[in-house]
Amino acid sequence: MARVSPLLIIPPAIFAGLVAFFLVWMQRENPDDLPSAFLGKPAPELRTEALAGREIVTDEDLRQGGVTLINFWASWCPPCRAEHPTLQALSDEGIRVAGVNFKDEESQANRYLDGAGDPFFGIIYDPQGRTAINWGVTAPPETFIVDGEGNIVFRFAGPLIGADYQNRFRPELDKALNDAAKD
Repeated sequence: MARVSPLLIIPPAIFAGLVAFFLVWMQRENPDDLPSAFLGKPAPELRTEALAGREIVTDEDLRQGGVTLINFWASWCPPCRAEHPTLQALSDEGIRVAGVNFKDEESQANRYLDGAGDPFFGIIYDPQGRTAINWGVTAPPETFIVDGEGNIVFRFAGPLIGADYQNRFRPELDKALNDAAKD
């Protein structure tokens, strides 16, 4: 009887394993969703550096009761600019929106907010992106819904615009607002 070399079995076994992995991955409820390790857990610490001339957001601000949105943005980011009217509308609705400006020039960020309007009740300035790393942000924009106890209840990667905003983000925000109203 001829002996089969293990080198002939390993490549098909690796291929079969990858096929199985991708099949399972594609069957997730929402394959485009990027889960956050922080869901249901306290929000990571915020840096203490404010954007010049703007109010700062503190960790205590996230634990005052009510819902707070934490939006990671940059003035050089086209999707951030696209979602800016939505952030302004949310702020006009009375929803607390905090900003984390990262990997940006302070003067450009302030110039953008002066021209486009400032929807944020406070802003953290994060020029090296350390706060973004601590929050698990992959690229701007990303928005987190934080409950009144300072726990992250939802993470949304991408701009808050269009059907994605209406179908994925807004229902989660409304749920968080309803939960906050019950407390």
